[in-house]
Amino acid sequence: MGRAVNKMKMGLYARVSTHDQQTLALQQEAMVAYARQRGGSIVMTVEEVGSGVSERLKRDALMRAARRRDLDVVVVWRLDRWGRSLADLVNTLQELQQLGVGFISLTEALDFTTPVGRAMAGLLALFAEFERDILRERVKAGIAQARKRGKRHGRPPTVASRADEVRTLSATGLSQSAIARRLSISRASVQRLLG
Repeated sequence: MGRAVNKMKMGLYARVSTHDQQTLALQQEAMVAYARQRGGSIVMTVEEVGSGVSERLKRDALMRAARRRDLDVVVVWRLDRWGRSLADLVNTLQELQQLGVGFISLTEALDFTTPVGRAMAGLLALFAEFERDILRERVKAGIAQARKRGKRHGRPPTVASRADEVRTLSATGLSQSAIARRLSISRASVQRLLG
């Protein structure tokens, strides 16, 4: 008699925006159907509702389960449901790969447990690095252009540069409130400069 085959332990992750919660059931149905088709055992289901690129706190719980080796594979409906950005997507996929946990995106038919899927993960990493390089170059170009136009770069000057003016006006008998109004700075700043 042969040994029993262990079922693949799957974690399902569904995410919708606060404005589009109708697809939550659709995502869940598709992932559960996939798990059944593959003969997997669903050990964790995470549903997250949020907007934009906000933190995915419940996704972090799924990552902790992966680190504990409670999961063999993470299943999502679509890649954009998982990552906040391309860099975030790549970082989490690389961590899962290092942990030996697979990642499957149903809509894009990406299965990072296969050789082709792992090659795709490598391509995603290249694109993320390319995106970071482009962003760095744009920032550098923007700073250089601003400097050519004589614009300052960095933090705005602090009220400390106005300390002499504050002391001079105070010596003339002006109140702290009047000094603050005249110099368009806060009264708290005047108090701090006068010590």
